[in-house]
Amino acid sequence: MKIGFIGAGIMGAPMAAHLQAAGHELVLLQHRSPLPANLLDGGATPAASAREVAQASDLVILMLPDTPDVEAVLFGADGVGEGLSKGKTVIDMSSIDPIATKGFAEKVAALGCDYVDAPVSGGEVGAKAASLTIMVGADEPVFERVRPLFELMGKNITLIGPASSGQIAKVANQIIVALNIEAVSEALVFAAKAGADPARVREALMGGFASSRILEVHGQRMLDRTFDPGFRIRLHQKDLSLAIDSARKLGLALPATANAQQLFSACVAQGGADWDHSAMVKAIETLAAQPLGA
Repeated sequence: MKIGFIGAGIMGAPMAAHLQAAGHELVLLQHRSPLPANLLDGGATPAASAREVAQASDLVILMLPDTPDVEAVLFGADGVGEGLSKGKTVIDMSSIDPIATKGFAEKVAALGCDYVDAPVSGGEVGAKAASLTIMVGADEPVFERVRPLFELMGKNITLIGPASSGQIAKVANQIIVALNIEAVSEALVFAAKAGADPARVREALMGGFASSRILEVHGQRMLDRTFDPGFRIRLHQKDLSLAIDSARKLGLALPATANAQQLFSACVAQGGADWDHSAMVKAIETLAAQPLGA
């Protein structure tokens, strides 16, 4: 298949590489990050515009930072929408606003094309290992048609429901991840402040009911002070803003989510917008006047 891929950044580049390794031909458009040399060396074709990507491809995948980026690439001047012909498919694997996604799907459907929202979880590690969790919003026949592509990039692939359902699931995912990072941060800082070795506390907790992927991976990051992204705080802030804004529209209170957002904001105030989201622990350390390992 000839696949257009827009957004070959930290996450998108390894995802596109898996598609290329499976024999698919790629048409790439630069979005912020330069086009990866390995993809170009592997035969990918650079395009001059999103419209050109859509015209040259059987299917277009987007992996972009935020809702305005997706809207501009789809429907702006020289956008994907101008290059689509009837029967093509757009797959948006970005994490964006569910309500906006529903509108994007309707516009693409009006062009006689299929729209799939398929945000992912698993970070850079999962993208490189092709072990991403992929949450899909689509009509079932469309999902089954594109599922083989998802299987090249991920392991846990779930059709949630119609268009925008994938984005709803991703927002829920980001709430859980943020609150787990907060819980692990508080637990380890508590242990250090109380006089226990937080590394040994983490080791003990890994064998009990408190064990989690966040405790395993990000707990170790906190102890090792390895806060290179990963998944940037500013992007997790964007996702929590989607959660909080959607909750307001639904008349729903998300108090712990709002608190996690404030802790991320405290990190940003320290210059940490591009730290890995596990660096939320720095905000907890500041509040406790207790760095881990001290």
